Amino acid sequence: MNTFPSGIKFKYPWRNYQARVLAELENFLDDNALHVVAPPGSGKTVLGLEVMLRINKPTLILAPTIAVRNQWIDRFCELFLQTEITPEWISYDIKSPSFLTVSTYQGVHAACNDFKDNCRSDGCMKEIVRLLREQGVQTVVVDEAHHLKNEWWTTLISLKEELKPTLVGLTATPPYDVSANEWQRYIELNGPIDTEITVPELIIEGDLCPHQDCVCFSRPSAEEYKVINKYRNQVYALFQEIKQDEELIRAMTSLSVWTEPNKNLDWIYSNMPYYSSLLIFLNTAGLSVSSEHLDVLGDKHPDFPVFDYQWAQVLLEFYLLKERGRFTGFEKHQEELEHRLLRRGVMEHRQITFLQNKEITSLLGTSIEKLNSIYQIVNFEYRQLGQGLRLVVLTDFIRKEFLVNAGENTLELNKLGVIPIFEKLRRTNSEHMKIGVLTGSIIILPVSACELFEACAESRGVTKLTYNPLPYDTGYIQVALTEGLKNDVVKIVTDVFQKGGIEILIGTKSLLGEGWDAPVLNSLVLASFVGSFVLSNQMRGRAIRVEKGNREKASNIWHLVCVDPTASDGGNDVEMLKRRFRSFVGISYLETGGIENGISRLGLPADFSDAEAIDAANDRAFLRASQREKLKDQWERALGNGVSLVEEIKIPRDTECRHTHELQHLYLNRTISYLLSSLASGLLMFGQEVLYGLFKIRFRRVEELQFVLVIIGLAGLFLFGREMWKAFWLYIRYRDISKDIHKIGQALALALARAGVIKSEKVTVVSELDDDGAVLCHLEGGTRYEKSMFINALSELVSVVNSPRYLIIRKSHSLFHTAQVDYHSVPELIGRKKEWAAYLSIQWRRLVGNNELVYTRIQDGRKILLQARMKSLAAQFADKSETVSKWR
Repeated sequence: MNTFPSGIKFKYPWRNYQARVLAELENFLDDNALHVVAPPGSGKTVLGLEVMLRINKPTLILAPTIAVRNQWIDRFCELFLQTEITPEWISYDIKSPSFLTVSTYQGVHAACNDFKDNCRSDGCMKEIVRLLREQGVQTVVVDEAHHLKNEWWTTLISLKEELKPTLVGLTATPPYDVSANEWQRYIELNGPIDTEITVPELIIEGDLCPHQDCVCFSRPSAEEYKVINKYRNQVYALFQEIKQDEELIRAMTSLSVWTEPNKNLDWIYSNMPYYSSLLIFLNTAGLSVSSEHLDVLGDKHPDFPVFDYQWAQVLLEFYLLKERGRFTGFEKHQEELEHRLLRRGVMEHRQITFLQNKEITSLLGTSIEKLNSIYQIVNFEYRQLGQGLRLVVLTDFIRKEFLVNAGENTLELNKLGVIPIFEKLRRTNSEHMKIGVLTGSIIILPVSACELFEACAESRGVTKLTYNPLPYDTGYIQVALTEGLKNDVVKIVTDVFQKGGIEILIGTKSLLGEGWDAPVLNSLVLASFVGSFVLSNQMRGRAIRVEKGNREKASNIWHLVCVDPTASDGGNDVEMLKRRFRSFVGISYLETGGIENGISRLGLPADFSDAEAIDAANDRAFLRASQREKLKDQWERALGNGVSLVEEIKIPRDTECRHTHELQHLYLNRTISYLLSSLASGLLMFGQEVLYGLFKIRFRRVEELQFVLVIIGLAGLFLFGREMWKAFWLYIRYRDISKDIHKIGQALALALARAGVIKSEKVTVVSELDDDGAVLCHLEGGTRYEKSMFINALSELVSVVNSPRYLIIRKSHSLFHTAQVDYHSVPELIGRKKEWAAYLSIQWRRLVGNNELVYTRIQDGRKILLQARMKSLAAQFADKSETVSKWR
């Protein structure tokens, strides 16, 4: 068998965006690869199956989980073969492949490294390759191939090199947030992104429903707060001890890098963070930093940062982990200090952090107060939709210990999980909501759904069912998971949920997060805190699918966050929310009719230590959630404001200048006006006295008058030059950065074109200021890959200098002075060749201004790199520039 049986055809018409991809398939496959980005609900699986059929060669499909693997085969049988029986030419087993083999990444890796069969890893790989070649496999389809374990990547890349197949990559969430190396690894497997189907496109076509994200904040319970506060106090006390630790000071001053820095330049250049932390620590301890160090820094009057938690982490990593053996004679102190860090939770698994630890992260993520949030949301949603509500709560753990075999269940609900959530809702179910539980080991149904459950089971060929009444509530039954039931129980319970036998379904993300489909779902509560970038998007995708026959469907997706009251940024739970929202595109409540990704579109509090601001944010969330009928109009208006989703980089203003563009210029104008007014007033007063004196003097020659005027001029310059310089510096410092970013972007685009990264002819750099004064910049025209590479490279340019091969020293001009302004890393892609880096410098000089290109792998270059890392003005944007997507 060398080709698929004839007559296999998709049973439904293709959607417009699917037809678009298929129409361009031949062009996309010019490089023997197709890489498609498509969100959940876009028919990504059927698109991949159709591409497989059109290539028409023996195929290997790889999926991230067993559930998704099974979904591929189910979809193929149902929608293409139109049969419920899996043909014998389809195999689940990578060790026994067939014409079509469907496996998981983990399965392939295990098979290629199966030491249990006394097979060397390279021998196992060769055997798997031999078996696949025997079947003639020439097409490999990879589904969501990212965020895999490192060893899995190695196996996949090796398999690709051996088979040299046509590779079809499908993903809903490309790892745009990863490092350049990780992105390169992802592209090495999948190939460059050829095309993308976006959420707004699907809503335009009516293939996804209008939806909105809602955040419900809670605060830790009294007991949880005690734990957090105790930890913070312990950490603060420990930090103060470390700052004054005489033995630690002696250890640092014993190093030759402290006493003889010029003899340790190689080490300094290779260990800049450690060297910096040493200087900052000793400076804070009151020791004088010698002139030799100032020469190394290239700054005679350095303004050392404050020694804070982050610098303490770097210093202690240097002292206790990375360079422990360097501190001869301090072994006893190192051991004692390490024990102190371990006891107080600052050191875990050979990682040091003063800001958070595993216990606090878990405490916030599983805070018992989230139970109250869930109760509040469920009751609120039921009041809105009544029996039309189809709500799912997804969480991490089952917590079966909260089920009791007694006539009453009065256990204190002090943990977050499936059963505690069920109990919280069951005990307070005054509305008589139909609540069910679906996990891999526990199935609970309302008694009222029993008859429907039996009918749904029978329709799937399951007739033998065993029930046990819930011992403490006769209104519920527990279904026994028999051999005949366990393979179909998820589908059967889903059928019951679809038909209204269950209105609120509580389950685990591992069972329902991926590969599960229930189009009636109209409200989703994400009570999961162990969530990856990819999985959270998959879970959210469950709620935004359209429901046949219900054109008015609109969904609310609820995110639960427990705020750390001791952290102004909200703590770990808020940080996780921000990470998740990088992949969520939706309505912005900051701009009328806008669509974008990121957390800022929700207008959340700037300071999470403000209890009133948090309460107000919750009130706004519930108000918006109650206005489902407006969602459709909001999406339609927003969609009318653009034609595509554009990826761009966002660079916030300096934290000291976070006002709007207009206020910033107003402040600038007033400041400069004030200084110039003061200067003018001073000159008038000074001039008045001088002229009065001049009238009293009789000059015999013109030269005498000229000499006096020169003296007067020098005196005026001495008196008022400082004020004049302050005014001039303010003008330089606060000039419109958007113009610079735009020109930098243009120079970068030309350099990327020279390097062969941008091949499209018609590309344009577009930049603007948003309402908050942030600079937005993107590439218009070109392929998705080119746009992504441009954004990644621009991000490297404006971020803190790390350790690039080439550095650009940006310079500004005045009439009499050339001032060094800033340092920029030459992006890794361009820095690979001197020719490309030099071309960027030439274009920078032409478009932006004077600059100097420095190669940092020689001694002089490394010295400048050290200065750049210590002085870079780009540091003000550290961890602030971000990639965003907007509908334009």
